[in-house]
Amino acid sequence: MGGVTSSIAAKFAFFPPTPPSYTVVPDDGKFSIPEVARRDGVDFLKLRTRRGNEIVAVHVKHPKASATMLYSHGNAADLGQMFELFVELSLRLRVNLMGYDYSGYGQSTGKPSECNTYADIDAVYKCLKEQYEVKDEQLIIYGQSVGSGPTVDLASRVPNLRGVVLHSPILSGVRVLYPVKRTYWFDIYKNIDKISAVNCPVLVIHGTADEVVDYSHGKQLWELCNEKYEPLWINGGGHCNLELYPEYIKHLKKFVLGLGKPKPAANGPQKASTESENQSKPAESGSTTDTFDLKPDLPEISRNSLDSRLEKTKKSNKPEKSRMSTDRVDRFRRRKGLVW
Repeated sequence: MGGVTSSIAAKFAFFPPTPPSYTVVPDDGKFSIPEVARRDGVDFLKLRTRRGNEIVAVHVKHPKASATMLYSHGNAADLGQMFELFVELSLRLRVNLMGYDYSGYGQSTGKPSECNTYADIDAVYKCLKEQYEVKDEQLIIYGQSVGSGPTVDLASRVPNLRGVVLHSPILSGVRVLYPVKRTYWFDIYKNIDKISAVNCPVLVIHGTADEVVDYSHGKQLWELCNEKYEPLWINGGGHCNLELYPEYIKHLKKFVLGLGKPKPAANGPQKASTESENQSKPAESGSTTDTFDLKPDLPEISRNSLDSRLEKTKKSNKPEKSRMSTDRVDRFRRRKGLVW
């Protein structure tokens, strides 16, 4: 039964960039990625998973970090496309950051599947614990879109994490397609059933105009959290442009830096802020430093960290070109938007 579930997942949940945006080469006893800028404090690694695959990971070190972030990206990106964002997040949030490619993505071996992504994130978690000596109390795990699946799964099994960030998360795979009221055996990434086992602060970020994963997914997951943190509902935000809104990094930074401080006296769960819903606007040219200015070395590679293949943004407000050809986009849209 598990094999059937994995095959269903692979058909509509995983779309690794083809060809991969990067290569991995040996470099003086280590590894490097020639397609990205060489930086100090960056390690590229190959990790063996319990399912026998070898996945590629990157660790970005911040000299004054007091926390580490483990980042699981969306379903239509790889490390070459994510690298500049990882560096920027590490700098802005003052954290060490480790990202990785799922099995079958980029230069990781194997095939994408739900079970493989669980083994993938476990291998990265093990590496952080053993090689970088990261304690659970120092670890923040971040899941974006389909990456919310392995993120919630790991968080439900590790009791003492510092925090969790869910960025445009899904309730479950089937619920992206249909508003079902129950969980079926063939469903994948059953976050709705696992979130109650997460016992650390959870920040949920979602765009109100997300046309791939409706923001009701994020709202319901937040309502089910044990330890709610003030969520961020970005008014007008889509599925792959939330990083372009200045409140994204402001709110994320507030969450990350606040986790290391003593908790104030609680008066019940924090309520959602309405300010973000009413005043959210994309960053404009020349705006404040609370926006990203990512300049990847390869202009053809998307800098967005989400599933930008199917983002249906208006032409006048489109942050960048889609990575998919028009005919492939149309084909997937005819399949009821099965990419998330």
